[in-house]
Amino acid sequence: MKLICSKANLLNGVNTVSKAVPNKTTMSILECILIDASENKIKLIANDTELGIETVVTGIIEEKGKIALDAKILLDIVRKLPDSDVTIECDSSLKTYINCGKAKFTIIAKPADEFTYLPDIERIDSISVSQFTLKEIIRQTIFSIADNDNNKIMTGELFEVSGDVLKVVSLDGHRISIRKINLKTSYPQKKVIVPGKTLNEISKILSGDTEKEVKIFFTGKHIIFEFDETVVVSRLIEGEFFKIDQMLSSDYETKLTINKKELLDSIDRATLLVKEGDKKPIIINILDENIELKMNSTVGSMNEEISVTKQGKDIMIGFNPKFMLDALRVIDDEEIDIYFVNPKAPCFIKNSEESYIYMVLPVNFTTVS
Repeated sequence: MKLICSKANLLNGVNTVSKAVPNKTTMSILECILIDASENKIKLIANDTELGIETVVTGIIEEKGKIALDAKILLDIVRKLPDSDVTIECDSSLKTYINCGKAKFTIIAKPADEFTYLPDIERIDSISVSQFTLKEIIRQTIFSIADNDNNKIMTGELFEVSGDVLKVVSLDGHRISIRKINLKTSYPQKKVIVPGKTLNEISKILSGDTEKEVKIFFTGKHIIFEFDETVVVSRLIEGEFFKIDQMLSSDYETKLTINKKELLDSIDRATLLVKEGDKKPIIINILDENIELKMNSTVGSMNEEISVTKQGKDIMIGFNPKFMLDALRVIDDEEIDIYFVNPKAPCFIKNSEESYIYMVLPVNFTTVS
């Protein structure tokens, strides 16, 4: 095999597929990237059996063939090469030469036939969204998936298609994030749970271009994302997602309309007094025309007032400040509405169209004057 391509193209391709290389594995072949130049395209493929990524790199194939190279070594080498054309050549003994300018590397490849290709999946049911939209949806929901495997379903996100609406939901037992977007076309009903790891990696690859589309295909066990000469195949999480509608309430006793940045900045300032590992709540005392935010910790205390528009009753309620900050940081609206029922019930941050809903459970606190 012998091929030539620019350093920029090669680095972009290796960077893209290396997101599917596992950190730890007992199968050394999974630590490799397959370079497949056996046909008329240079394809790079990585696959950890749960997540697989394939991308096409522009270049010249002088001699067809395919090899598997250690992903970490390949990435480290390509990163440090000069900005010039890179030649990769492999002989019959799997000795591989990577040359760029005056830099010459020799490494040993693994046989390509040991590598597991991406599963060949029939592409039937699909939807289309812009790269920008998908990247934004992931950003606005991914923070509230569970970070451990105690409940596998909570480590993924619900993707639900209903007519011309795509709804994405994540939750971790303390909060729920929901985003809804309108699709250009109406599609058949679909409901799948996509692993958070897959979505995290996809969001790093997506360009975020509003003009470029992502095609998303659904099957019984897999989801496929196709964009920019790249294919991402992921296993779905099996099981039934939580009945979210039963957790959402439209009843409220108090409604606040508040400047999002003011609230975000105030809570952010309060966290300066919280040491890592401390679970100190931010206490919000809602009065007629303003709210008081209080933080008391071993470091010190903070008290700040913000003007608001309030409907309904006064209420004092406590929250984990991180959970509030996570939600506020991904909302783009200048003014937000927050709905409360009582100090023991969750609050809801949502807009009138309910294109986003963030639910945060309160925490117990002791009042300090």
